[in-house]
Amino acid sequence: MANHKSAIKRARQNEIRRLRNKGTKTRIKSIVKDVRSSVAEASGEETKAKLNTAQSVIDKASKKGVIHKRTASRKISRLTKLANSASA
Repeated sequence: MANHKSAIKRARQNEIRRLRNKGTKTRIKSIVKDVRSSVAEASGEETKAKLNTAQSVIDKASKKGVIHKRTASRKISRLTKLANSASA
C-alpha cells in the first residue's frame, strides 16, 4: 500500500477512474453484443439503429480515453462490416 500522501491520493484517484472506465467498457461490450444479436436475427432497421448507438458509445469512450482511438475505430469498422454483410 502507498505510504506517501501523494501516493495515497494517486491510488484513490486511480480506483475512482478504474470504476468509471469499467462501467463504460461494460456498456461497450453489451451494445456490441446487441448489434451482433440483431444481425443474427436479420432485422435491418433495428440493426441500423443499434449500430448507430454502438458507434456513438464507442466514440465517446475513445474521446474520454477509456479505449484507444484505433481500438474504437477497429471496433466500429468491424461492426459496420458485419451489419453491411448481413443486409446485403
